[in-house]
Amino acid sequence: MNKRQFLMIVAAVFVVGAFGFYFQAAQPSVETDSAASERVGQAEVNLSDEELLEKFEKALSIIHEQYVDEITEQQLYEGAIEGMLRTLDDPYSVYMDQETATQFVESLGSHFEGIGAEVSMTDGKVTIVAPFRESPAEKAGLQPNDKIIEIDGESIEGLSLYEAVLQIRGEKGTTVRLTIERAGQNELFEIPVERGVIPIETVRADIIERDGHKLGLLEITSFSEDTADRFKEQLEELESEGIDGLLIDVRGNPGGYLNAVEDIGKLLIPGGTPIVQIENRQGEKIRYMSNLDERKPYPIIGLTDRASASASEILSAALIEGGGYDVVGEQTFGKGTVQQTIQLGDGSELKLSLFRWLTSAGNDINGEGVMPTVEVKQPDYFYTAPLSIGDEGALRLDMMSDQIRNAQTMLKGIGYEPGRVDGYFNEQTKQAVTAFQRANDLNATGEIDEETASMIQQRTVDSVREQENDLQLQTAIKLMLEQINE
Repeated sequence: MNKRQFLMIVAAVFVVGAFGFYFQAAQPSVETDSAASERVGQAEVNLSDEELLEKFEKALSIIHEQYVDEITEQQLYEGAIEGMLRTLDDPYSVYMDQETATQFVESLGSHFEGIGAEVSMTDGKVTIVAPFRESPAEKAGLQPNDKIIEIDGESIEGLSLYEAVLQIRGEKGTTVRLTIERAGQNELFEIPVERGVIPIETVRADIIERDGHKLGLLEITSFSEDTADRFKEQLEELESEGIDGLLIDVRGNPGGYLNAVEDIGKLLIPGGTPIVQIENRQGEKIRYMSNLDERKPYPIIGLTDRASASASEILSAALIEGGGYDVVGEQTFGKGTVQQTIQLGDGSELKLSLFRWLTSAGNDINGEGVMPTVEVKQPDYFYTAPLSIGDEGALRLDMMSDQIRNAQTMLKGIGYEPGRVDGYFNEQTKQAVTAFQRANDLNATGEIDEETASMIQQRTVDSVREQENDLQLQTAIKLMLEQINE
């Protein structure tokens, strides 16, 4: 791409998205910080497109020729594109260079290698939108809205989203150490995640037999190219088994393709009802209607959590507003924009927000999320941060910390009463730790060392995965049985 072509791209972006930008009118010069202060308060002027291009060329030339360190024009061009996207203050609009764009395409295939988490840039920090179900990220304990501060002990301040992603991803079997900032935790903590192969098996089916009834369960882990076809196949299989009700689980689902959720909606939502509405920048709306011939002869209930995002929220809202069905769980993430990838001709791409999506009834959920009809939180120990032992060594009697509070919450959740969950290691907490160690063939010291912490963490993960401990699922099953018997 030559300089003029690049400047035309810059101009196009300014024309599309930067009305009202103002710049200082000044001749380029070499100056010190103190000299710059002499022009504070200088009047601002509104520049024409041609003047903006001229200013850009001047800045490019000055930086390229006079900056203290050598820098290439390509670096400056790509930095300019990234800067324009940062100006949008949209965590979902990003620039991907050739390498990043290739990896992005690979992640939409049948599998890829990494930790298995959707991320965005929020308030300047790389943020977990949702770990994929049963991924290394979920197993390690990463949660929605976790902020990644360091990767392998190195600060990522100043990195773009996809620069950070490239550092996080890697070959299966290798480990990446993520330093996490989490709301409610006073201290940063480190989570080691062993990278693995992340399969893109987006639909899983099961039958739950309860009180003489067969309840179909369809879990959608993401909305990829073949998700709607897989959903249709699995739904038809469940219906051939004679199910009496259907549970649709989109917990931990970070979203995906709009057409996938539209096609799934047409299998579930009564005909003549909008599944979703798309709104452009002029406020014009397109309604995507269902054409289902007849309503399903059995009750349907959805399951959501705070990691259900984007397409998951479209489906959840459609079930509630378009189908009149219940959704059980937690308020969803709140991603209400639609992105498209736009190729720039050299293998790089823009991933740009082009539309807002509105719910079946026309509601904008961006930043708000979808409220379930039946709100249910999981037990407290489902939300705890992973245990780690710091420089002070084993957690023991009369110590107090966030790690002890997490350990107490976990112990209580898996059946060992610590007496308190405020982070103070008292005598009853010691007794609970001792009982846990004896039950798991560990040295019964009453202190939480690395081995004990790892075992507490593993037993907690095992407990979280048991269906009988899943309060949201059990509530949905109970509600469905009531609706079947009405």
